[in-house]
Amino acid sequence: MENIKAYVTQHKDRFINELIELLKIPSISADSAYSQDVLNTADAVKKALLTAGCDTVEICETPGYPIVYGEKIIDSNLPTVLVYGHYDVQPADPIELWDSPPFEPVIKKTEIHPDGAIFARGACDDKGQLYMHVKALEYMVKNDNLPCNVKFMIEGEEEIGSTSLAWFVERNQEKLANDVILISDTGMISNTQPSITTGLRGLSYVEVEVTGPNRDLHSGLYGGAVANPINILTKMIASLHDENNHITIPGFYDKVEELSTEERAEMAKAPFSLDDYKKALDISEVYGEKGYTTNERNSIRPTLDVNGIWGGYTGEGAKTVIASKAHAKISMRLVPNQDWEEITELFTKHFINIAPKAVKVKVIPHHGGQGYVTPINNIGYKAASKAYEETFGVTPIPQRSGGSIPIVALFEKELKSKTILMGFGLDSDAIHSPNEHFGIFNYLKGIETIPLFFKYYTEMSK
Repeated sequence: MENIKAYVTQHKDRFINELIELLKIPSISADSAYSQDVLNTADAVKKALLTAGCDTVEICETPGYPIVYGEKIIDSNLPTVLVYGHYDVQPADPIELWDSPPFEPVIKKTEIHPDGAIFARGACDDKGQLYMHVKALEYMVKNDNLPCNVKFMIEGEEEIGSTSLAWFVERNQEKLANDVILISDTGMISNTQPSITTGLRGLSYVEVEVTGPNRDLHSGLYGGAVANPINILTKMIASLHDENNHITIPGFYDKVEELSTEERAEMAKAPFSLDDYKKALDISEVYGEKGYTTNERNSIRPTLDVNGIWGGYTGEGAKTVIASKAHAKISMRLVPNQDWEEITELFTKHFINIAPKAVKVKVIPHHGGQGYVTPINNIGYKAASKAYEETFGVTPIPQRSGGSIPIVALFEKELKSKTILMGFGLDSDAIHSPNEHFGIFNYLKGIETIPLFFKYYTEMSK
């Protein structure tokens, strides 16, 4: 694989242009208005995998959006790497906060990305990182450097909970049989200090509805005499944290793993500037659970956050009204050992119990998933570490992530294989936010690094 850098340099413009075309398709799985765009993206991924060198690619129907499955099997006696990714993206709202249209990709230089970054929804999460694997396969096939078997499983529902993926995996275990699973849907510390994600938080996502009177009421005639669902909802939400930002749901922390002083000290070795962190977010101070650092709060500790809240009149001008209903969407990031279904049940019971009798409360679970920790002493991690070290010139640091990829725990349960999380994004890439972007350096470096994982994993498996 000595010529991989030359190959990436030679085909750089084509690699970028192909990704830009994929990013133009608004594959928003959460909004049914974009259902045809999601299906069109699946077709585009199928075509890209065939062009890159897969022997067979099929679009597999599911109860929801299809899964694109591809494979190139060169020798049944060799290891098999299963690459997972997703072709759906988050909604682009709020559109007005984008500096350029979310589905009209543009390349702009930034302080962090002097070589330029592609600004578009899905640039980093996950089309850009998924497409690194497609181009890595192209390199390995066209240069006769594919050292083992490879399978691809690319889904279209990751951003809405991967419900159909679970259905598909349970019914296709033989088709998906593998020795290791490789995912690039995470990030690294910086462009000079790579890291490998070794832990993910779980997730419980719910929607709550508080109902008061049977219709909207005049706030002058009824204010102070009947329950205002918006007032009550905000009080209930506020009560979910105490003065130390500790979550108040009974039983919530019962299974939370407390890391040792030694483990926390190892985490603290990762390069981190609190001043740069605050500057990047334009905040004067950080905020969170007492007794933990910023990097601990967003990785090894569970959280509860309101993701959206609405009710009443929000249009231009004034309308003096007491709304009949108030709503909120709430996500809880969980750590390993916390079961998301159990946490959802604890939340539901507690939220209903703290409501005054003047209102009715409904809790609607949306989706969730388990947390995950992968050991650093297996050959998958060692192969990834060696690959990063070769292309970046430094040894990557193992790091737990605050994000969630719920299907990773499912993979281990159903397919009995470990997952290696080789991410190339940065925290500053604004995934799920306006102006999401992915550095050209990161994109090309991923294409350069991934074939080396295949090489070293195959060598270490002998």
